[in-house]
Amino acid sequence: MRQLPEGRRHLLPGRGRSVVTRVRVPFGLRPWNAFEIAGGRESCVLIQVGYELIFYCPQETPMILMVNVHYSRASDIVTPDLLTTDPQTPITAYRDSFGNWCTRIVAPIGRIRLTSTGVVRDSGETDGMAPSAQQHPLQALPEDTLVFLLGSRYCETDLLSDAAWSRFGQMTPGWSRVQAICDFVHNHIVFDYQKARPTRTAWEAFNEGVGVCRDYAHLAIALCRCMNIPARYCTGYLGDMGTLPPYGLMDFAAWMEVYLGGAWHTFDPRNNVRRIGRVLIARGRDATDVAIATTFGPYTLEGFKVWTDEIVETVPQVRSA
Repeated sequence: MRQLPEGRRHLLPGRGRSVVTRVRVPFGLRPWNAFEIAGGRESCVLIQVGYELIFYCPQETPMILMVNVHYSRASDIVTPDLLTTDPQTPITAYRDSFGNWCTRIVAPIGRIRLTSTGVVRDSGETDGMAPSAQQHPLQALPEDTLVFLLGSRYCETDLLSDAAWSRFGQMTPGWSRVQAICDFVHNHIVFDYQKARPTRTAWEAFNEGVGVCRDYAHLAIALCRCMNIPARYCTGYLGDMGTLPPYGLMDFAAWMEVYLGGAWHTFDPRNNVRRIGRVLIARGRDATDVAIATTFGPYTLEGFKVWTDEIVETVPQVRSA
């Protein structure tokens, strides 16, 4: 159990750990391509995502939760990931300034269980690549990307600017520069759940050389911003699909998106490979904007489970005449 002091607190990726629910279809029994065609039928991947959070609150505690699949995946949702509370608690919802779906509750005194399970349809493709994507001159960037150039709570661009330019200033702007930043962060930070802490910033991760997924994301985001590349923080589900054992413990994951060549592109400095089955929950400047739970009062986190199961759905393929 985790006892937190009174006051506002953020529950961020890396805070909780759980036993992972294993895949339903062994990976060795089928290839991981975007689509599998057999006998005129097309195979799609279904991903079951969900969580169980159990809090103990010694007093009534307002909470803001950010746990729903992102609206950009709305057309892929097969079963909505509706939040259930036990005991039943009034729920209200709103969209924040980044478009994320947020839920408000007032947790009653005692134990409250928050859970949800949804199903999302996925192509089974790995994260996209665009090696020719170019970096925009500052004056050509769209206005809505500019906020993602600025320093933020966990991404201290002022402290990291010299280090960024000394390492990446001579590299070709664009995709290759961002990949070089991810390579550096991936090799510089040692992943260690036991040394996770919710207050670690990009500057501290740079100096300490240790962290969890959000620390990799924060450092890479800060270095990109130092190089005048808009970068935003993402959180969501990322299972073990397409990877080899041993498998780690499941948690909500963190990665980043950067703006190159007129579009946002996914980069994952923690894993530093193109992955399958990434399901976005929220985007923001850094982890502050997308905390799983922001609480306004003391609580103990008594349970934390996250799951990402995958199954395969076969649907008719439409063929042209």
